Amino acid sequence: MGTPWRNLTFVTLETDEGIQGCGEVRMINNTDAVLGYLAEAFPRHVKGRDPFDRERMVTEMRVHDFSRAGEVMMSGIALIEMACWDIVGKALNQPVYRLMGGAVRDRIKAYANGWYTVERTPEEFAEAARRVVARGYRAAKLDPFGAGFYELERPEKLRSLALVEAVRDAVGPDFEILIEMHGRFSPSAAIEMARELAPFNPGWLEEPVPPENLRALKKVADAVHMPIATGERLHTRFECRELFELQACDIVQIDPSHFGGISEARKLAAWAETYYMLMAPHNVCGPVATAAALHLDACTPNFKIQEHFNDFVDGWVKQAVDHYPEVTDGYFNLPQGPGLGLNLREDFIAEHPRQGGSLNLFAEGWQKRQGPGVTA
Repeated sequence: MGTPWRNLTFVTLETDEGIQGCGEVRMINNTDAVLGYLAEAFPRHVKGRDPFDRERMVTEMRVHDFSRAGEVMMSGIALIEMACWDIVGKALNQPVYRLMGGAVRDRIKAYANGWYTVERTPEEFAEAARRVVARGYRAAKLDPFGAGFYELERPEKLRSLALVEAVRDAVGPDFEILIEMHGRFSPSAAIEMARELAPFNPGWLEEPVPPENLRALKKVADAVHMPIATGERLHTRFECRELFELQACDIVQIDPSHFGGISEARKLAAWAETYYMLMAPHNVCGPVATAAALHLDACTPNFKIQEHFNDFVDGWVKQAVDHYPEVTDGYFNLPQGPGLGLNLREDFIAEHPRQGGSLNLFAEGWQKRQGPGVTA
């Protein structure tokens, strides 16, 4: 299913007893790659298997093909894994989170993203932020830094700070502002920017440096006095080992749809808890992966907050399922219904075919999410 800046890939698995399960991922410029992976992996590892043997199935997908697991493979595995969990829950007439130990909270806190699709002026950012508050959210994330990379010229730095100041003034002192850096900065530039942002009391700094060098992230974490969040571009538990050993972050943001699915994310959450790290799953997806994240959130003791886009950009994607989990007063309720708690509306999805779905976070005007460089 296509939008100007993201394509949502759905997978439906059906058992010989007629039970259907679904999974979803939003690939970043790699939709064809994940489709190609599924075409190869499905007949080898999935077709004809018992969905209750989910752990064995996904382990074989990750290990037996002898390729180093990365974003494409782990996203393909996640699609299958989510769909198997959905089938198992429907077969047992239980929500997935109850099959993973049950809820440890009564509701799930959300933060808004995708809300600042406006011009980069303090006035427009402030007005957009007021709409988030009016929608009932108590937290929101923004990247105010334009097309910056490694460092910002002083006028652009002042402009970015003015946007955050305008948002803080608009939402008041009790609202949680989360700062996204999208891996833009060198360590020294990130540290300097963190000091400038401190008066606005951000709840975290997200991905302040590119993700490849965790010691650079550690340098930032040691120098600033606010929580560091990262992880959306880590795809396996093994990639997280050094992050944890360095204690280079406070909040882990792996994306279940890129991380092999719900169970793999839950394993990582348990490991993170031993380092006193919190989990805030990344989620730029539509309804199915959002539901999968909520089941993870419900049963994870060290969960912090859940990212959510679909109230502010491409809200019509909610109609791709028969029951979308909505945010009320800043919180999701616990998921309802067996499995993931929803079913795909394939007729609606067919009415919204794939688009170019590209987003260049280092292009001017990217925050409008109109898909620069999109082709039909």
